[in-house]
Amino acid sequence: MQVYKILSLLLEYPKPELREHWDEIRQLIPILELTSQEDQQALLDFMDWAGDLSLTEYQAHYVNTFDFTPDNALYLTHHLFAEQDRERGPALVDLSEYYKAEGFEISEGELPDYLPLVLEYVSTLTTETDVRLFLQQSAHVSDTIAKNLEKINSPYAPLLRVVQRHGRLVNIAA
Repeated sequence: MQVYKILSLLLEYPKPELREHWDEIRQLIPILELTSQEDQQALLDFMDWAGDLSLTEYQAHYVNTFDFTPDNALYLTHHLFAEQDRERGPALVDLSEYYKAEGFEISEGELPDYLPLVLEYVSTLTTETDVRLFLQQSAHVSDTIAKNLEKINSPYAPLLRVVQRHGRLVNIAA
């Protein structure tokens, strides 16, 4: 499920290590399994855009897009609950416990609802049905974030649309 690992990398804060593997990632995209041409093109277009920026410019754009604009936050529960909602904390604990039960470790200090972390977890799942069932739970949040990003013509918007498309309802009987 490499597409989810790639999405995770492209949606997290850009680190120098990402740039070190840029060409390797680009070469994987055209051969990704279970990924439409449209999704592959969205990934390649994003990489073309980001590849034209210096690392500092890329990082600044990320911070301006996601950290300084709450409507674009990549923390899924932020969009589900009001900032001071008492339900957000238990939801984060439940998600942390779920990951723990599944043997998936969260980096120190990271919230479990951070979309790149969610996608990293999803990349460990073994069937497309499991992936879709998991992503389906947050597809409406991905749609909300994508719409917010589209309003500002963000190059990140198509990446959120890829996530949303992969979370569409799947026929479990298939």
